[in-house]
Amino acid sequence: MLRRKKALETMQDKSDAHRPVFTGADPDEGLGSEAFRAIDRMREALSARVTGGISPAAVALAYFDWSIHLASAPGKRLELIDKAMRKTARLYAWLLMAGMHPDTPLCIEPLPGDSRFRDDIWRQPPFSFYAQSFLMAQQWWHNVTHEVPGVSPHHENVVSFIARQLLDTVSPSNLPFTNPEVIRKTIETGGANFLRGWQNWQEDITRLATNQPPAGAEKFAVGRDVAATPGKVVFRNHLIELIQYAPATETVLAEPVLIVPAWIMKYYILDLSPHNSLIRYLVEQGHTVFCVSWRNPTAADRDLTLDDYRRMGVMEALDAIAAILPGRKVHATGYCLGGTLLAIAAAAMAHGAAHGPDDRLATITLMAAQTDFTEPGELALFIDHSQMHFLESMMWNRGYLSEDQMAGAFQLLRTNDLVWSRHVHDYLMGERTPMNDLMAWNADSTRMPYRMHAEYLQRLYLGNELAAGCFMVEGRAAALQNIRAPMFVVGTERDHVAPWRSVYKLHQITDTDITFVLTSGGHNAGIVSEPGHSHRHYRIALHRDADPYIGPDEWLKASALQEGSWWPAWSRWLAANSGEERVPPPPMGAARKGYKPLGDAPGSYVFQK
Repeated sequence: MLRRKKALETMQDKSDAHRPVFTGADPDEGLGSEAFRAIDRMREALSARVTGGISPAAVALAYFDWSIHLASAPGKRLELIDKAMRKTARLYAWLLMAGMHPDTPLCIEPLPGDSRFRDDIWRQPPFSFYAQSFLMAQQWWHNVTHEVPGVSPHHENVVSFIARQLLDTVSPSNLPFTNPEVIRKTIETGGANFLRGWQNWQEDITRLATNQPPAGAEKFAVGRDVAATPGKVVFRNHLIELIQYAPATETVLAEPVLIVPAWIMKYYILDLSPHNSLIRYLVEQGHTVFCVSWRNPTAADRDLTLDDYRRMGVMEALDAIAAILPGRKVHATGYCLGGTLLAIAAAAMAHGAAHGPDDRLATITLMAAQTDFTEPGELALFIDHSQMHFLESMMWNRGYLSEDQMAGAFQLLRTNDLVWSRHVHDYLMGERTPMNDLMAWNADSTRMPYRMHAEYLQRLYLGNELAAGCFMVEGRAAALQNIRAPMFVVGTERDHVAPWRSVYKLHQITDTDITFVLTSGGHNAGIVSEPGHSHRHYRIALHRDADPYIGPDEWLKASALQEGSWWPAWSRWLAANSGEERVPPPPMGAARKGYKPLGDAPGSYVFQK
């Protein structure tokens, strides 16, 4: 046997001696493959200016997948013909009944959240027929684009989304001669609404062309009307300013709160007007609050990485707090992408390095933040391998993802709320939607550096590395299962960025106690939900590590609805996980340790354009 093994090894060695050896370098490379790739990237970057950042290849792939499978599914086509005939018959039967009995119930109701036809005038003929016909067509096209045998779920969602966008362009609510509200306004004003609408449109176009904020945003000046909670910048590096807020009570809880907002937004979403500022609320409840204010990156920051954001953002902020408040643990809080980054940092800290685990976190709060990206909501429509290559080319050309490209994607997700409703209200009705602090903040957008955003999309959205436990930080796996600090997790009912069932998946990938809150509202308004805000409610339940797992729908049924804001419940939870003894407020910064105050809040980074 030994001789046979040796003979085989000798034969293998001789065979290998005649094989070509590839060292990774191609002798025929010439100019280098990167030069040829640059040509493709430039072409795609130019195409993006025409397509608004949407990859034509991604759309074409989805269309071909759907159309080929529909063409080869005679049963599905017969089903659609049958549905079309039935819907038409039901519509005309309703029309006849409504002609004889005006109080006849509608044959189809709008989808939840669709307020285009809520005015009672839409129930009067002929406008009721317009609305009902449109809703029937919308339902039929949903049938056309769904449940086609063999179509991939992602392509099905893309085709359905595009069909819905195209159908909305001919909605009777968007056309001046089929919208009874516009007709009524025209009669009342003698047509002056169209003149005012033309003026509104001109003003908006001018402001857009000259890079000015939308009309009315000047009423919400940063540092005066919003982001006005008193404080000091106590640390600054190339990526962040760390703001420490002045105390508002004679004594405070010993453990401070660190807030890590998303770098896709200006931080003051959590410090809006005094009446709805989450930061001011925490300070008034006796918490010492620190908040990260992210730099607005430029083309020079194109090579910043996701790990740079973790290291220079979360970890250096924790180092500064440790110098100012030595020996005290921190209630770390992350919102949106900031919550995802905080989860990565916390998992890496829990694993530890040569010096063992880093136990500086008392608790972790994640607000509308995903850690599992298998069901990321409609935002995933813009993220697949084809679209990712297109996005990378756009960012490669500029060095960053611009604010207008991000805003365009979010507007597409909510065209009824963000595009068509404004078209009707501001341009056809000739009125102006009153500006509020949240709308002014939303217009104050930021950019994202090329390399960081590419890594974020590739590793989290496409690779789902964090949930899989294979997201590497400094050569070690940042596994969420290693986190032992108790967690407070917030999802919002109508979140189109981080759907609450996706946020809920954290229960499956951690081994710690989780207090989960589901609050009314969307991604922003659900978080900015101050006490006293009307029509607010939430559900809350504690899931201990030893408890059996229950699914999100089961959790929803078992959790009682509570009226009001979830902020007080969170403040009580923070207090329950803090030391019992309250202490005098700490000094602002620590000058002897290199963290002297550098200026007043809100700092300088928030003003970067």
